[in-house]
Amino acid sequence: MAVAPPMTMQGGAAGLQHQQSVLPRSSYLGLQLASQSGVALPCVKFTSRSGSFNLRCQVSPSSTTLPHFNVDISGPGKPLQSVERTTIRLALPSKGRMAEDSLGLMKDCELSVRKLNPRQYIADISELKNVEVWFQRASDVVRKIKNGDVDMGIVGYDMLREYGEDSEDLIVVHDALQFGQCHLAIGIPNYGIFENVNSLSELAAMSLWTEDRPLRVVTGYTYLGKKFLEKHGFKHVQLSTADGALEAAPAMGTADCILDLVSSGTTLRENNLKEIDGGAVLSSQGVFVANKKALLERKEVLDVAHEMLERFEAHLTASGQFTVVANMRGDSADEVADKILNKTSYPGLQGPTVSPVYTKKGGKTEVAYYAIAICVPKSQLYHAVRQLRKAGGCGVLVSPLTYIFDEETPRYRQLLENLKA
Repeated sequence: MAVAPPMTMQGGAAGLQHQQSVLPRSSYLGLQLASQSGVALPCVKFTSRSGSFNLRCQVSPSSTTLPHFNVDISGPGKPLQSVERTTIRLALPSKGRMAEDSLGLMKDCELSVRKLNPRQYIADISELKNVEVWFQRASDVVRKIKNGDVDMGIVGYDMLREYGEDSEDLIVVHDALQFGQCHLAIGIPNYGIFENVNSLSELAAMSLWTEDRPLRVVTGYTYLGKKFLEKHGFKHVQLSTADGALEAAPAMGTADCILDLVSSGTTLRENNLKEIDGGAVLSSQGVFVANKKALLERKEVLDVAHEMLERFEAHLTASGQFTVVANMRGDSADEVADKILNKTSYPGLQGPTVSPVYTKKGGKTEVAYYAIAICVPKSQLYHAVRQLRKAGGCGVLVSPLTYIFDEETPRYRQLLENLKA
């Protein structure tokens, strides 16, 4: 997919022959031009000793955004020189829940995405130098990472698989960003000829499907749908796409079933549709993905990916975890540690942290308590407090965790191994 529509450059100085050049996709213009369907934009005039030159641009009706161009104009008849990009580009979804969750994750990880104008499609991150953020449709996030127009991005795994088409140019840096959870699945009517069909194998075995009367599937995932149905023995299938809610297609008679994303399943049930056993194509959530060539050939891109990965991993590991601090009586730190390890189910990350608590008694400073600190999942918090009390703990303090930085990020080690493959 082209990054931008072709643009023409016309020489308008007196005494010069008319010349026209098409800017290559790899060029970048130092102006961000507004995209207006079919509207001719003003000329930009350049003057040199040999005369003046006009750069006239027009955006095609299908364009949505136009990237930067740097144009080297050295005189009539000279070829346009493309400038190699030195910035690092991060693509984020431009709208919808995925866009909100992506920005929320960035904010939670102390990565401030700054966009001066809400209508702009480009922003920056103050904590990451030389990084541009480009807001794109989810499908374009994948396409542009695949083509190398951007270096990395956040997108749903379903979109990565559909529009990435299993390309080796794409590499997943983090596969579980913990938002946008859903799954891609087949939904069929729960009435009529499908009333007693409850599995994918039963659907495939229906004698109704022939070359003249194929199973009609409406979906936005034609690449994944074709691979999935072929894999499971469907020989006569017609895949089609539709605008709007797909759930209405079976009731209207324009399709037999749908292949779409399912979260809770409520929308399917409200439209008299049902999931079937074996009909789930894949599970999906937000993923952090990058262009493999950019990671291999540009160290600065790998460095930024590493930093973002560490921030994501530390925050997501800490998500839902609480620090619990309590005072416990004991004659030594070893005795208190033994109580935690043998009388509770919560030893901490590598083990409990035990430190003396100094009190003043009779004019003397002595150790009467030991403070212990452990990490506990939120869902098990009250149970942990009860165990600590039973083991002799008191003065229990609880606070949420923001980050847990490990000695080394396991996913980064895996990324380096994948880059070698």
